[in-house]
Amino acid sequence: MKLYDELVARGLIAQVTNEEEIREMIDNGKATFYIGFDPTADSLHVGHFMALCLMKRLQMAGNRPIALIGGGTAMIGDPSGRTDMRSMMTQETIQHNCDCFKKQMERFIEFGEGKAQMVNNADWLLNLNYVEFIREIGGCFSVNNMLRAECFKQRMEKGLSFLEFNYMPMQSYDFYYLFKNYGCNMQFGGNDQWSNMLGGTELIRKKLGKDAHAMTITLLLNSEGKKMGKTASGAVWLDPNKTSPFDFYQYWRNVGDEDVLKCIRMLTFLPMDEIDAMADWKDAQLNTAKEILAFELTKLVHGEEEATKAQTAAKALFVGGGDDANMPTTEITEDRLVDGNIGILSLMVACGLAPSNKQARQLVEQGGVFVNDEKVSAPNMLISREMLAEGVKIRKGKKVFHKAVLG
Repeated sequence: MKLYDELVARGLIAQVTNEEEIREMIDNGKATFYIGFDPTADSLHVGHFMALCLMKRLQMAGNRPIALIGGGTAMIGDPSGRTDMRSMMTQETIQHNCDCFKKQMERFIEFGEGKAQMVNNADWLLNLNYVEFIREIGGCFSVNNMLRAECFKQRMEKGLSFLEFNYMPMQSYDFYYLFKNYGCNMQFGGNDQWSNMLGGTELIRKKLGKDAHAMTITLLLNSEGKKMGKTASGAVWLDPNKTSPFDFYQYWRNVGDEDVLKCIRMLTFLPMDEIDAMADWKDAQLNTAKEILAFELTKLVHGEEEATKAQTAAKALFVGGGDDANMPTTEITEDRLVDGNIGILSLMVACGLAPSNKQARQLVEQGGVFVNDEKVSAPNMLISREMLAEGVKIRKGKKVFHKAVLG
């Protein structure tokens, strides 16, 4: 199976322009393509996972990835899929986040001469003269067409600022600039970016002529992928200091039965015939599929050693074993103790098991919190210094484990 057909079989392609040309370019390693990443945090999360895996697949087939960091567009904020206006970030914060992104991306794609490139659109957008920018490309955009775009329609009811209205022309200009200066002939993005991406394709054709070859593809699940990055307790990050390898493994181990094979197809590098053989798996076999998914993705992000540790720890916990050596652990310092104790609610917040005492209380009152395998019956339970010195195992629900120790 050639690469384009494999991407279709894995459920990665939703919409394309010029399908036959795209197929020929991808299959023959002729694509220089970009995918954009908003530097809104100092770590990528699992919502970015599919884009990273796609870049890796395409590079393995000889295509050249460009990771575009939106340092310039982040100064405005993308209205796509949002119901409110994004808060502004300083240039220093954006640059720090960009640096963090590159370190994480290097686990997926190879940067260097003739290989993948990382570029920051701040390098060209922040130096633009606004009047010259509008004179150069403003005539290529129809306001009527822009207002029909889904990304703007979603925001019109609550109010779309003129600041955000500039996002589509700026993202379109990114593709135009990359096409002229980096030989970038293809762009990938999620369904929520389709209108912005078409804007870039049309800008190239209007400015450079109909013969300019600029291709556009959207990914089936990238907009859902952003939701993937969130859980009830916050985001699932690729940075091990934010989400431990154990918690990362557990996140994928706990995906729904209906999603596990979809995730295996889209995100792992297992051969398609091996994945197709799982199509009829049911009941206990689905749990095996989830373990395969969790191990493969943890290995991809954190390495095989950490994946093996996480899998070993998870199996030991769920069969009632006592091996908690690789369980996520938080050190509780003496200054957190009051009269030699810490309340269970404060302990849960300190361990990141709840964002606030109020939500921790709700979990306790719902009967979903266990300390050393005993259900916590009252929210005023105290954990002593002596217990912490030995290590306290906290379980939230059936699947989230954490250990607290005296630091």
